Amino acid sequence: RYEYPDSTTHFMLAQALHADGKYAAALRSYDKYLEFCPDDSLAINCAEGCRTAQEIRARGSRYVVKQAKLFNSRRADFCPMYLGTDCDQIYYTSTTEKATGDKKSEITGMKNADVFFSKKNEKGEWERPEPVEGELNTEFDEGIVAFSPDAQTMYLTKARRELNAPTSVEIYTSTRSDAKWSAPVKFEITADTLSTFGHPAVSPDGEYLYFVSDMPGGYGGKDIWRISLKERQGSLVNLGPDINTEGNDDFPYVRSDGSLYFSSDGHPGMGGLDIFRATAVGDPADLRWKVENMGFPINSAGDDFGITFGKGEDGFFSSNRGDARGYDHIYSFEYDPVRITIEGLVMDKDEEPVKNAIIRIVGNDGSNQKEVARDDGSFSFALQRGVKYVMLAGAKGYLNQKQEFASDSTMEDANYWVEFILPSISKPSVVENIFYDYDKADLRPESKTALNELIAVLHDNPNVTIEMASHTDRWGSDAYNINLSERRAKSVVDYLVENGISRDRLQPHGYGKSRPKTVTKRIARLYPQFKEGDILTEEFIKTLSEEDQQAADQINRRTEFSVLSLTYNMK
Repeated sequence: RYEYPDSTTHFMLAQALHADGKYAAALRSYDKYLEFCPDDSLAINCAEGCRTAQEIRARGSRYVVKQAKLFNSRRADFCPMYLGTDCDQIYYTSTTEKATGDKKSEITGMKNADVFFSKKNEKGEWERPEPVEGELNTEFDEGIVAFSPDAQTMYLTKARRELNAPTSVEIYTSTRSDAKWSAPVKFEITADTLSTFGHPAVSPDGEYLYFVSDMPGGYGGKDIWRISLKERQGSLVNLGPDINTEGNDDFPYVRSDGSLYFSSDGHPGMGGLDIFRATAVGDPADLRWKVENMGFPINSAGDDFGITFGKGEDGFFSSNRGDARGYDHIYSFEYDPVRITIEGLVMDKDEEPVKNAIIRIVGNDGSNQKEVARDDGSFSFALQRGVKYVMLAGAKGYLNQKQEFASDSTMEDANYWVEFILPSISKPSVVENIFYDYDKADLRPESKTALNELIAVLHDNPNVTIEMASHTDRWGSDAYNINLSERRAKSVVDYLVENGISRDRLQPHGYGKSRPKTVTKRIARLYPQFKEGDILTEEFIKTLSEEDQQAADQINRRTEFSVLSLTYNMK
């Protein structure tokens, strides 16, 4: 009927389906179009957007998006922008009936846009928006503003529509005096009178003005350009093919960290305009960028554009999503931070909680936290991702213990668990899992893991000296068992010395079978046939069943250390 070429019809249908979120149908139409025009980079990118849109939506992000109802009217409200770094005033563009004058757009039928603003009250709540004061707003279109770093100069887009003349879209400036803004003055970029210039953005250092234009020298549609505000002559540059596509690339915004945010329908996206983040790669003069889609729910199948950030990962943007009339509205977004915690327990060797233990955690990011364990020995800390931590636990009457770990750097919530087993200063501590062959004093290889843990304790407590005691079961003569246990205690000490512990800090002692073990709470839990306080003497063991006798003998065969001094090498 309208005599469009078949290929163009397929492309236009694909774009309409894409913007409606009907990705499978849109992809079929893009593929049909690409049969006619296989090298069309815009269509290739759009088709790729259809293929990845469902994945982007399913993956989501940590941003929480809500409609900012206070700023929205029954018409179009868009392109919010904070004034200054306090983020307590916000300006935006609106075609509400409150806009100045009676002129209406021949295209939309709405009133021409004006600039409105809102500020926070003493309670930190946004007040009802009002048109900006002064001579800024006229019967023509004004909007899409940006500000100089000192918040004294406004850059804005102004569209003048005169009878029998093309619409003139250009960038203007206005200056602030108290709360009022002056009449706009045209900001001359080039002598080109046929191209459009709009969507200004100022770099955080005030060095550059970023803007959008369809002037010659671009990559197609509207491109993002940059010009120096200090030396305009010869400084005009196109941001290059990493940013600009054959489609429309517009609504730039430069964040305080130098990241460039912009909207595009030429990069692969969810439909319409998507918001992208670009970070400079290599030498900034090369204008090379890494471009990332901001993902869902910042982006949708509709047009998403005009983003601005507050002091952190929160801010506002505009979108026509979900509006049957296609009006743009302002949305707020907040970042749901990654929650990384570490929880744990501080216990003694009997696995009883150590009350009032002090736990300190230090990160290589400069963080330093301290907490006192609860009555049940538990504690918890909030952490940051991708940080290496050192933790130290200690309590009066106990030796210190240190542990190290690193939090994951991924953008996922995580919870870590750690346990500290603190040796007592006042009573012997069993070194578990020390094994010897029958009638031998040589350490078996599997014993060294437990001894390495003891080495760590001694490194964490460098002023401690200990007695290393070995005990046997009831079998054999006293002399035999004393000799065997002394050799075994010496074997343990030799291993510790070989691994960096000074021999001056270690006293081996073999007790043979002269010190039978007294059942502790932990032993009673592990061996319920015994009760706390039982002393595993030979006489007591003989009253037990054969199986329980073997268990008692196993408990008596042990290696322990006791603290002798806390003042080694202290002067």
